[in-house]
Amino acid sequence: MDSFINTFSTSTNDQLTVAIKDSIDIAGSSTQLGSAACSVSSPAQQDAEIVKYLKKNGFSVIGKTVMHELAFGMTGVNSTYGTPTNPLFPNLIPGGSSSGSATAVAGGEADVAIGTDTGGSVRMPAACCGIYGLKPTFGLVSRKGVWPTESSLDCVGVFAKIPELITKTMEVISPEFKAVTLDQKIITVGWLETDADEHINTTVKNALINCSMIQLKPVQLPDLDNAFEAGLTIINRETWLACKDFYATGKLGDDVAKRLEKASHTTDRELVEAENVRATFTAQVDALLAGTRVLALPTLPNAPMTLTDALAGKTDVTASKLVRPFNLSGHPAYAIPCASGADFPISLQLVGRKGDDAFLCALAECLAASFL
Repeated sequence: MDSFINTFSTSTNDQLTVAIKDSIDIAGSSTQLGSAACSVSSPAQQDAEIVKYLKKNGFSVIGKTVMHELAFGMTGVNSTYGTPTNPLFPNLIPGGSSSGSATAVAGGEADVAIGTDTGGSVRMPAACCGIYGLKPTFGLVSRKGVWPTESSLDCVGVFAKIPELITKTMEVISPEFKAVTLDQKIITVGWLETDADEHINTTVKNALINCSMIQLKPVQLPDLDNAFEAGLTIINRETWLACKDFYATGKLGDDVAKRLEKASHTTDRELVEAENVRATFTAQVDALLAGTRVLALPTLPNAPMTLTDALAGKTDVTASKLVRPFNLSGHPAYAIPCASGADFPISLQLVGRKGDDAFLCALAECLAASFL
């Protein structure tokens, strides 16, 4: 069970099992953040708020999952606790940073799993492992008891093999979330043209075209690339502030230490410019969604990196170029697996209006049925 750092009690037959990323507090268990720098941290005194909700509603918490160290990486590689194996595509990375949560679900070790998504860290592992993953609207799900304590990008998200379980879990962990049933026969979806791999673009677009309830409308987001860069700037500053004490211990893995050192040089001027992009891009997304309600594009622009390359130290920050912008804007985004006809997974990403998470979940369920 290489998805887990540690495991807890097993469930009864009538309970759904849930795995929890190790950046989320569970009472009596230390929150180690996938890092040797935190390996002797004291056990959490109480459950994170979302863990309380899960336990109260009959979910069985079965363990804490491996993550990319300090949640600051996209491959899911972890030299301290081991890199979780991608169950469906073992030659490829599991994706990060919520790697263990994704592999626990993909491998059938848990019914659902909880991760966090600051720059794609739920949607990317979901896409790499061929499962469903939701990043809710920023602030919809409580981050009380979730590391880092302060973030303008991070969202608690959910993984599952079937979208109905994501909807069910959202009803539990977010009091504001109320499941809905689609009453529209035809839904206009804004198709966002990107520079993703041609096979990926074609596969995702055809999956939508073949769904009788979907009508595609070509749309553009002029600042998509700028939003990606701005998201990198903001995550660098916020992660450095959250992790500088860990960096000082000298116990971090080389990859994360190097990226943190670089992040420490983010300037105030760069941050101001990134915040200006955030405002402009958010307005662009809001304007598009006023007319179409949901946008569609690939989750990943290319095939996931091979595990061999990742273990050798290769990185590719552009793998998050289609997901990170929606952390910047705060909109809900949903990764949905598509039949790829290739030797790598392909994933559709839906982006919805802020607070319209229930509609996005209902649409994901309908699309999943049409993709079968």
